[in-house]
Amino acid sequence: MRSVPGAGPGRSSGAEASTINRVRRVLAIKPFRRLWGVTYLCSVADWLNILALTGLATKLTDNYFAQNFAFVGVVLTGLAPGLLFAPVGGLLADRFDRRKVMIVADLLRCGFLLSVAIVSAPWWLLVGNFLVGSAASAWIPSKEAAVPNLLRRPDQVETANQLGMVMTYGLAVITAAGANAIITGVNTTFHLFPGDNASLSIAKLVVIITGLLYLASAIIIATRIPELSLRNVHELPDQKVKAADEEKLGIGTMIADGFRFIRSTPLVRGLLVGAFGAFAAGGAVIGSAKPYSSSLLAGDSAFSLLVLAVFLGLATGMVFAPKLARRLPHDRLFGLSIIAAAISLLLVALSPHLTISLVAVVLVGVCAGTAFLTGVTIIGSRVEDAIRGRINAIYQLMMKLVLFGTTVTVPLIVGAVQRHTITVWGSPLTIDGTRPVMLAGAAIALVAGLFAYRQMDDKRTEPILSDLRNALRRTPRRVNGFLIAVEGTTAINTAIQAVNLADWMRGGTRPVVVAADPALDDKRLTALVSGASLTGARAQALAAAAVRADIVERHVQPALDAGSVVVMERFVDSPLAHLSAVAGLDSDELEGLADWATGRLRPDLTVLLDSAPPGAPRDRATTMNDQWRVQHLLTEMAAADPERYVVIDADGTDTEVTERIRTALRAVFIGRLSALAPAADAPANGSPATIDGPATDRPSILPLDIDDPLPAETPEEPRVEAK
Repeated sequence: MRSVPGAGPGRSSGAEASTINRVRRVLAIKPFRRLWGVTYLCSVADWLNILALTGLATKLTDNYFAQNFAFVGVVLTGLAPGLLFAPVGGLLADRFDRRKVMIVADLLRCGFLLSVAIVSAPWWLLVGNFLVGSAASAWIPSKEAAVPNLLRRPDQVETANQLGMVMTYGLAVITAAGANAIITGVNTTFHLFPGDNASLSIAKLVVIITGLLYLASAIIIATRIPELSLRNVHELPDQKVKAADEEKLGIGTMIADGFRFIRSTPLVRGLLVGAFGAFAAGGAVIGSAKPYSSSLLAGDSAFSLLVLAVFLGLATGMVFAPKLARRLPHDRLFGLSIIAAAISLLLVALSPHLTISLVAVVLVGVCAGTAFLTGVTIIGSRVEDAIRGRINAIYQLMMKLVLFGTTVTVPLIVGAVQRHTITVWGSPLTIDGTRPVMLAGAAIALVAGLFAYRQMDDKRTEPILSDLRNALRRTPRRVNGFLIAVEGTTAINTAIQAVNLADWMRGGTRPVVVAADPALDDKRLTALVSGASLTGARAQALAAAAVRADIVERHVQPALDAGSVVVMERFVDSPLAHLSAVAGLDSDELEGLADWATGRLRPDLTVLLDSAPPGAPRDRATTMNDQWRVQHLLTEMAAADPERYVVIDADGTDTEVTERIRTALRAVFIGRLSALAPAADAPANGSPATIDGPATDRPSILPLDIDDPLPAETPEEPRVEAK
């Protein structure tokens, strides 16, 4: 078999997909693309609201003292509702139609801002801003909880979160600042509002425009994104919480369910504790940043450089987090990133020089950005839809509470510590309260990160150092899942052996799922071939490749990313051998087609069932010759790559063949693969889980003639029901 460059065992298609391709796939989803546009409108309005109300507040009073506190008052009245009502927003997101919640919230924000412009009173400006923030506390959890239901696959949540953060903290900030500058400066050129009150009129105009942006958001959501009302699109196994709108649960019951879910789910418990530690460390840095920059004796520019460094690190962490997540599972990456942030913050606290501090602060930002994006992704992809709004609200509330609390208290602690100057390596170093505060923040983050790692890690049978080494490799192996293919000719019942193998492997530590050859799905394949009037071998090969690409993208790859063992019958080798031997198609071209359809995904291990085709009557001689040629090509493939193949004698009863497979795999599952080995030889109880619907009764790989009858000697394949 011709080797594929750069596609060694375990290489996955999704792992090597570029960021641009991942973004294109997500933005190709029309409902999400429209929601992304709505996110842009609302984010611009959020930032413009701060600037507009600050400008209006300074125009509504002549008191110099009050003008100095205008910005602080606007920020605090906008932040306070998030501290008070975020859990209520989570309850609304889980209890009611999320689209309707978002529409009502946008209409309320528009109305409150228009009333601020009309009333033009300082006291109502602060009250109206508080009410706008309260509506935002209901809008945000509904939006965050609805995003996963708009996507095709759960693994796209991370890319969707990246796009949302880029829009919220990047493009929207630039747009809002530029729009405010243009609107406030346009009167100088065009003199639209003459007179002494021109500046006040301009300030009101900015507030009105901000309100109209929220109105535009409500109209788009109401008319163009009905998919926001969807629930449980990607239903998770072992659901613990029932949907409130189906059970008509009360508020008290929903609150109790939320806390019960957190207590009983180590993943979420570790996530929230880890987030607490990360936010506490972040608050310690924010609260002590200014005096810390002074302690470095590097001049006034030191503070600006430190702020630039931390935001540069945050952006870098959010960009590279998905790439790390493809080498480290999310549940391990979250805790490790918090631990790494704590160690980096320790270096910041002990740093004697600005250069060292800048490097360490960048590392803190990278780790913090990775942890934040990973945490949001875990909520979107691993938390069930019925409670996702509440968990999102708690996550956001914790961030605001901890950051607000530490930002307020840290300056008080820093001011209570006397300053001392010491000499380190010939350079003066000022020791004040900032360094003990940062050390304390690092300690809290370290403990929280270790707790989160212990609670969330589901790969304890594999050493973390192995994962870390893999993350640093140029060409990493796949660590999240393990793909086993069961190959053989159409005369061999690969379905029975795939099911038996999956049953046996359920005695190990990993979840196991079974996937049928997508070409066996006659319903899809026949509809595709007959509907397009495909009769040629090449056309049917393309049709089968399309079906295969669909199952890999929608089911096999997400299962591998989740850390499962996937057992799949006739993955690539058997179809390649069949089309090459029977249809006479070029093997290199077929392999290139298979690589493109599967994204170069290759099994970690291939079990090849080797059996001589049974004898046949004279009218079946051609069919048996085809079977011989297919089997010959399969054995050649195995001989060309012996490390990836286990060849099993398939002559005998199904029970005998099953025992031979188990005996051979016991020798394979040693060393780093020991975690896959079953603890006992007895098969697990219960029917096997499947990925892709029932396998059909017809065992052909890719029939050149859909209506061609089966050989009489070919045993009927069992039906594997999907769960």
